[in-house]
Amino acid sequence: MREIVGRAKTVREMLNGAKYSIDYYQREYKWGEKQVTDLVNDLAAKFLEEFDPSHDRQKISDYPHYFLGSVIISKKSDGSFIVDGQQRLTSLTLLLILLHNLQKRLGEDDRVAVSDLIFSVKYGQKSFNLDVAERTPCLEALFKEENFDISEAPEAVRNLYERYQDIASAFPAELSDDALPFFADWLLENVHLVEITAYSDDDAYTIFETMNDRGLSLRPTDMLKGYLLANIEVSDRASTNERWKERIRAFEDRGKDVDSEFFKAWLRSQYAQKIRERKKGAKQEDFDRIGTEYHRWVRDARNQIELNRPADFKRFLEQDFEFYSKHYLQLLEAARGQVEGLEHVYYNSLSGFTQQFQLLLAPLRVTDSPDEIDRKIRVTAMYVDILLTWRQWNFRRISYSTMQYAMFLVMRDIRGLDTHSLAEVLVEKLRAEEENFDDNHYGWDGVGLYLHQQNRKFIHQFLARITDYMETQSGMTSRFDEFMGYRNVKYEVEHIWADKYERHTDEFDHESDFRDTRNRLGGLLLLPKPFNASYGALPYAEKLPHYASQNLLARSLHSGCYDHNPGFVNFKAREKLSFEPVETFTRKSIDERGELYRKIAKHVWRPEALFEVAQQ
Repeated sequence: MREIVGRAKTVREMLNGAKYSIDYYQREYKWGEKQVTDLVNDLAAKFLEEFDPSHDRQKISDYPHYFLGSVIISKKSDGSFIVDGQQRLTSLTLLLILLHNLQKRLGEDDRVAVSDLIFSVKYGQKSFNLDVAERTPCLEALFKEENFDISEAPEAVRNLYERYQDIASAFPAELSDDALPFFADWLLENVHLVEITAYSDDDAYTIFETMNDRGLSLRPTDMLKGYLLANIEVSDRASTNERWKERIRAFEDRGKDVDSEFFKAWLRSQYAQKIRERKKGAKQEDFDRIGTEYHRWVRDARNQIELNRPADFKRFLEQDFEFYSKHYLQLLEAARGQVEGLEHVYYNSLSGFTQQFQLLLAPLRVTDSPDEIDRKIRVTAMYVDILLTWRQWNFRRISYSTMQYAMFLVMRDIRGLDTHSLAEVLVEKLRAEEENFDDNHYGWDGVGLYLHQQNRKFIHQFLARITDYMETQSGMTSRFDEFMGYRNVKYEVEHIWADKYERHTDEFDHESDFRDTRNRLGGLLLLPKPFNASYGALPYAEKLPHYASQNLLARSLHSGCYDHNPGFVNFKAREKLSFEPVETFTRKSIDERGELYRKIAKHVWRPEALFEVAQQ
């Protein structure tokens, strides 16, 4: 083996002016929402352990350091090639692009320069630190906060674009303002990686294989099983162990670390009483310990869990574990849209809200009937759906760090409640929310909800929900999955106005005003990509006849929708919605349609529906 060089580097040292290539057979970027969200949450939590608004910037040098992992490089004559670590470095690059964009609203003196860590310029030619040609247009668009059409992009590029949206959603609100440059400084100077450089591919891959050959080390789930089984009667161990293994295999069939996520959700939902305050010096509480070392927490909390005798351990394994793991597996299926009646679990999953599982398990009791369990899950999932939609309507974050403390309090408050009490508590919590659909809408300041780079995913789902609601309430079959693009046809958010300012100079003195208005909610529809490709650039009058063959929300613009369509006409009258055909689509039309969308949303996301489900 030739020379191998290992060196610890800060993020700045690792990426500043650097150029890394990736061999063609390793170019897939595969990290999912969970991985990038975990990365953001871990970094934010470590930084916030020490951050104090009274600190000056120099104080960051005394903050704790964070190890982000190793990167293995094969150094060749034609450049440095990443053998291991490109998922991490790609995600880190996306985070740096987000920091660059968030800092645009800060004063020049407060900004932390990060562009040199994202790309370098040589002879006037810009190239990104991870030099993969197919990624460049997407990264360029993200850096400039421009729209990027991913419909025809390779899977790795689509994933790149979507993970940026996830990172933006997960980024904590408390780091987005005055704390932003402090966090950027800390990320660049206090977060470290180890760069291991070999000077041949063979040596680099030997290092990679050696570092990843970890044998059969015990995981927290294995250690928890060992502790629990050791405390039941010897005669019961074999049969209990078989049941345990069967359930763990079911988790493993659904993905990596699913068993760990279950234990965190279950134990938190039933036992966590306190959560760590997000301030310097705050200690970990049971909620936090369950998240990092649930196997040790169970041992330390045995009295709290009432594990005192062998019979208690047997009950914990054969009754509690069996019950909650069974329903967690059901919730995993519901989160994939595969359980009829639990559609709201699916909607929350599509919003990327991973905290819902501990909330959904919290009110469940092993003595509940199947019908009672179903009602409790439905009521709680509907509450989460309404809350998430209200927050995003008002441009509020739903990231893990932003929602964690509030959701912990809800979880604790609903633990073990009967269905009626559960509905009462959750409706009261919704009524106590400061913002809902009566805020940030077209009747207030003429702006309201509008499409931008970070909320395209929400706007798409919002339009899919209200369009599907209109159709099902008019007697049609649900097409929600189709509208989300999960069937054969790819759907897109479509602007009713083409991007042609010259057609609207009678209403707008400035092109920027036209573009802002064009992006408002009332000027948007959800339509198949082939439709957009064929008709998207046409004037409204020429597109209007084609809307007549599309979904009900688009069709409602055309006069033909109101003839021989009793289901829709009855729906319109029943819910007192002011639908009417629009022959000429003006600035006023966008405001009126936006108000109409808001009224539909108030029907779709009704807090009172929780009472209706509880009484079924």
